[in-house]
Amino acid sequence: MEPWYAFMIPALGKGIRALSRLARHGGSALPGKVIEACDPDFLARTLAQLPGGVVLVSGTNGKTTTTRMVASILESLGMRVFTNPTGSNFTRGVVSALLDKVDMKGAIDADIAVLELDEAYAVHFVHQVEPKYALLLNVMRDQLDRFGEIDNTAKLLGEVARHTTGTVVLNREDPRISALSREIPIGTQCAYFGLAPAMRKYFPDDDNMHDDNMHDDSMHDDKTDAHGSEEAATLAEPDQMTPEPSADVTLDGLVDHGAIFRMDGATLQTTVRLEGVYNLFNAAAALTVVGRVIRNAPSDSKASAADAHAMLKALSHVTPAFGRGEVIDFHGTPVELVLVKNPMGFRLALASFDPAGHDTMIVINDDFADGRDMSWLWDVEFTTLRQTGVAVVSGVRAWDMALRLDYDQVHVGATETNPATALEAFLAVNPSQPKRIFCTYTAMLKVRTLISHLTKVADAGL
Repeated sequence: MEPWYAFMIPALGKGIRALSRLARHGGSALPGKVIEACDPDFLARTLAQLPGGVVLVSGTNGKTTTTRMVASILESLGMRVFTNPTGSNFTRGVVSALLDKVDMKGAIDADIAVLELDEAYAVHFVHQVEPKYALLLNVMRDQLDRFGEIDNTAKLLGEVARHTTGTVVLNREDPRISALSREIPIGTQCAYFGLAPAMRKYFPDDDNMHDDNMHDDSMHDDKTDAHGSEEAATLAEPDQMTPEPSADVTLDGLVDHGAIFRMDGATLQTTVRLEGVYNLFNAAAALTVVGRVIRNAPSDSKASAADAHAMLKALSHVTPAFGRGEVIDFHGTPVELVLVKNPMGFRLALASFDPAGHDTMIVINDDFADGRDMSWLWDVEFTTLRQTGVAVVSGVRAWDMALRLDYDQVHVGATETNPATALEAFLAVNPSQPKRIFCTYTAMLKVRTLISHLTKVADAGL
């Protein structure tokens, strides 16, 4: 039931949003927190207007970039999409994003919502709004102080599956995610995205994180073509006693700045603008849920006529989400921001980005959004950085990071806990050398803000 003052809520929220921006706290969740307290039904009431419903994206790694891919592809196919583009993935973050999109009467001009939700807050969300589609990416050790072990995270995503009304899209290669097929209610469809056998060595699940195949140097080679390797496929073939479900989309191979996908019964290749091998698997996830959405699009809409070629063309134009492989031009020198927040994410990032020809900086914080328990750094192998070293280590846990690098015999040029001082020194040395900064979530926000005071940084939708 709407409160009597519901008509005032959009104006109140927009006012708080404007004041927050004037105070230079553009990423603040304050507007969402206030509106949730004043009108708890605002979120559900507003999203109920969307004819296409809600696509919920959750999992440990890849939520923000995958959400961006899904939203961008759907927009390219002619759908009006509401999304939370900044990675603010608590319910209050979604409410804050909504305040920018609704008019003064609370109406939203969109066909569908594509929303990234933190695993725990996804449960809060589905108890308010049952999504039509859920895309569940993976479960890995992350923020142990919040989630505990990964089986607990899987249980949270199982709750999402139970509240999805249309289609649940699962990662076939993650055993804890694929097992959630048992949680899907009668009447809700189940779909999968997956990997060709030759691709599985690049994307181990959390249980196999220490597999030596993780360190295959070919991941640094942009010209690697892993497609069609019969020998690799034979070696990676899963247990034949357990037949695997078919996937709508599989990642079949890696090519120069692109990927090969199997979809709609055809093998298709496309270029991508996203760096990092992990984003190619995320792309398979995005293509799968997009395919399910357009199947249900109105027959007279542009989206309903889209085929695999149109989807891949749209994918080829997607740019990195802010701070996730985003490249900022600092007076002619590229500065790349790479988010790392758990052992698998950091390991895949190190495997995807060749340190040669770059100066490297690492910024590690332990704020709530990063996770307080930083012991996971000891599950990351940093030996690929031995040859180049790390120019600067910074952040709240700079000395912990420096110690970890020392154990892997990686030279650290300087350790400075103040990110502003560290960044200034990092950018000043070898000014023409490309830079790469690995950072945890709050560290990434801080570094991005600091760089924005020195050069133009694209608006992230804040």
